[in-house]
Amino acid sequence: MILAPSILAADLSRLADELHAVERGGASVVHVDVMDGRFVPNISLGPVIVGAVRRSCTLPPDVHLMIEDADRYLDAFVDAGAASISVHVEAMPHLQRAVAHLRSRGVRPGVALNPSTPLSTLEEILPEVDFVLVMSVNPGFSFQKFLPATLDKIRRLHREIAERGLPAKVQVDGGVTVDNIRSLVQAGVEIVVAGAASFGGGDPEAATRALLRAASA
Repeated sequence: MILAPSILAADLSRLADELHAVERGGASVVHVDVMDGRFVPNISLGPVIVGAVRRSCTLPPDVHLMIEDADRYLDAFVDAGAASISVHVEAMPHLQRAVAHLRSRGVRPGVALNPSTPLSTLEEILPEVDFVLVMSVNPGFSFQKFLPATLDKIRRLHREIAERGLPAKVQVDGGVTVDNIRSLVQAGVEIVVAGAASFGGGDPEAATRALLRAASA
């Protein structure tokens, strides 16, 4: 399992220290949530922060674009140092083109689904992506509670990937805690995004270690 702390919940005034803490704790990736105030009701980080992450630690940035017209900004995030980028099925009329462009730039492409978006929307694109990000809260804000119905969605997605013999991994984001992370891994999640659970308690290193222990208990 890959643990990806989300800096949306971090103290950005101490970004380098926060990143070093989760790195020491065993995190493998840094998750960067990008919001435009249109696709989701919040405005957050941009390419400058992705560049800062790259300069501050050795963990690769995983960028989640919760924005409209994401194809206009793909190159900016690639140039800033993103190692993987997910775009939303709901916001991309030319999804295959965006995925192909990301791969041509040497970035791992992924697609994201809101809680109410059915898995059927992935039928054509699933063979072309490296991972699927299943949102387990309605995107836009940290510190939300996990939506229980997500577990069944993850199980069905994991089963479909296996039945089709595809390489895509399942990623989950939203409401992850030490109490539910094990059930997510058992359901088929391979990449876990954790914001508040990593950064919300004041000791990101210890919190990261606790999440990894709970996942493998």
